[in-house]
Amino acid sequence: MKVVLFCGGYGMRMRNSNDDEIPKPMQMVGPRPLIWHVMRYYAHFGHKDFILCLGYGASHIKNYFLTYDEAESNDFVMRGGKVELMHSDISDWTITFVDTGLESPIGERLRRVRDHLDGDEYFLANYADVLTDAPMDVIIDEVMTTRAAASMMVVPPQSSFHCVDVSEAGEVKQITPVSDLPIWENGGFFVLTQEVFDHLPPGGDLVADACGALAAQGRLFGYKHYGFWKPADTFKERAELENYYHKNYRPWMVWDSHREDGSEPDPIVQPALVR
Repeated sequence: MKVVLFCGGYGMRMRNSNDDEIPKPMQMVGPRPLIWHVMRYYAHFGHKDFILCLGYGASHIKNYFLTYDEAESNDFVMRGGKVELMHSDISDWTITFVDTGLESPIGERLRRVRDHLDGDEYFLANYADVLTDAPMDVIIDEVMTTRAAASMMVVPPQSSFHCVDVSEAGEVKQITPVSDLPIWENGGFFVLTQEVFDHLPPGGDLVADACGALAAQGRLFGYKHYGFWKPADTFKERAELENYYHKNYRPWMVWDSHREDGSEPDPIVQPALVR
């Protein structure tokens, strides 16, 4: 399936970093940027045809792939000054770079790359700033089985804050960690069909407009993932991922059979219909 990556936003919550001009998908985790980790994840499951929805920082993303150095993350042999790669990351990838505007919301970015989907019934989409070990092949199979028009992966609340039940007089009745609440968050990994475009107005939003309309019709599927899921929406979160990488805790690297953390994918959890 084709994979649409939304990588054109300003990334305002990342602005406290020292690399303000670098778009969020190009923030580094180990020797490679976030967007590479996301793409490598999809490639592991056989999805190697990517459509990049560009906007802010487009030149950084283009230049990265135009000058891609395979030796950064692959072993190689040098003979007589010539490099012979022992492995390759992207040699069989197809990457389409599309300018979708600086100010476009996610839904509008998707509308602007529709022609590049070639009418495929199913395609994948992602914010390009979240890493996970979710079983994408299983998610796709479940969506196809249900014949839902769209699916989003949902995850337990990630906030470390607490909700406080307080009376009008100021008496605190109960304190509950947000992570203990029976709610789910949008995990940012989508399996979509062409039907999603029926609910995307010009300048619209993928979640608020299209997914909201499909949920009201019982046509949106939610896959509950309890395993590893980590966004890089802020500088702090990106730094945490960087720290994980250097401590050899890399559960999102499902393509690496020699992950040093020794982790295995979490048990598959049956998805639920989002209404």
